[in-house]
Amino acid sequence: MINELQSCIQAIEADDTLYEIENFRHRAQAIDQLDFHILDRISSLTPTPALLELQQWAIRLKCKLEQADLLLFTQLRQKISAGGYSPTTFNAMVSEYLGEVVDNAAPSDEPGYDDLDTFINGLLSVYPLPAPVLEQEPEMIYYQKTPARIIFQMVALAQPTPHDVFFDIGSGLGQATILVNLLSGIKSNGIEYEPAYCDYARHCISSLQLQGVTFTNINAHQGDYSEGTLFFFYTPFEGSMLQHMLDILQRESRQRIIHIFTYGHCSPLVAQQSWLTCINGTGMHHYRLYRFTSEYQ
Repeated sequence: MINELQSCIQAIEADDTLYEIENFRHRAQAIDQLDFHILDRISSLTPTPALLELQQWAIRLKCKLEQADLLLFTQLRQKISAGGYSPTTFNAMVSEYLGEVVDNAAPSDEPGYDDLDTFINGLLSVYPLPAPVLEQEPEMIYYQKTPARIIFQMVALAQPTPHDVFFDIGSGLGQATILVNLLSGIKSNGIEYEPAYCDYARHCISSLQLQGVTFTNINAHQGDYSEGTLFFFYTPFEGSMLQHMLDILQRESRQRIIHIFTYGHCSPLVAQQSWLTCINGTGMHHYRLYRFTSEYQ
């Protein structure tokens, strides 16, 4: 066992390509191997001096690889701050590091996170994650970050025009709102009840010097949606709170066509709304991205 673990660590350490800053995906795979194949196995065994030495070796190597990622993300953030990416070139940059990120994979039974999430988290999550300061109301759902691939799929499905305005209802730490802006260039708004999350998101857009992105700390039922055309729900709440939000958007739909994108347990209730039509399925699967439109009411 010790010889096997030692050989694995040596092989990773000897791979010079891992330290080349552009090789993010290869590095992510190596870090996963260190975490799950080596460090997890060591922690499951009875400690010995030899195992503890291997553990420290693996941790040092992992830190070295993570430093390469930090350097990469610092350079990319500097380019974002300087206005160096259009939506087209931002998409191309992500594909350069990760390959094709919008796929047609079958939906899973739970949110799926992958190398794209690791990349986007490193790129956009600049500060330590905050603790919430408010108690949630009974029908509010605890915050869970949207898988990044879902946001990429949403933008590809929406095909936004410059006239569209995006709202993320329950925007949390702001990742979906920021990504929609970077991927499409359209005005993007996050609506968030928790002030600590809203402050965090505002710090992120300030550090990236993004234009056209705003976060409002307010109960979603009190928001101003008069400009909105594209809305996203990753189950921010359920029951009567969700229905009330949908009633608000129904009133907006009498002024213009709107599109609602859903992911998570909220989709079936949205699918029941007579004023909305789901254009890419039934709306019944919890972990498939759905697009609903008011166009055919």
